[in-house]
Amino acid sequence: MTEKHAAWIDITATDATVSRAFYAELFGWRLQLVEALDYALVEPEPGTLPGGIGSADGTRPAGITTYFSVPDVEAALARAAELGAKVASAPWTVPGLGTMAVVLDPDGNRIGLWAD
Repeated sequence: MTEKHAAWIDITATDATVSRAFYAELFGWRLQLVEALDYALVEPEPGTLPGGIGSADGTRPAGITTYFSVPDVEAALARAAELGAKVASAPWTVPGLGTMAVVLDPDGNRIGLWAD
């Protein structure tokens, strides 16, 4: 991504094709399928939150995770733990996007951390 975003929404679904059609119709999203990843990117438009829709699997449960931009994923993970969060996914790097990780907040909600 060339444009800086404050957040990214990631939707994982048990049937990604059905989910993509649902969100495209509901919100008028234009989606660009990345076949090699079975992931569709929401084509950014003014006033929309960027994101994508992919398939749930053994490592990615179905649900919606919002990734929030942070300056440093490791530092944000440490701070989240101090505040009562649990690490759900250790940091990983996505070429061209940056480093990401997922924590569970004190209520168990999935929150993504993202540094580009």
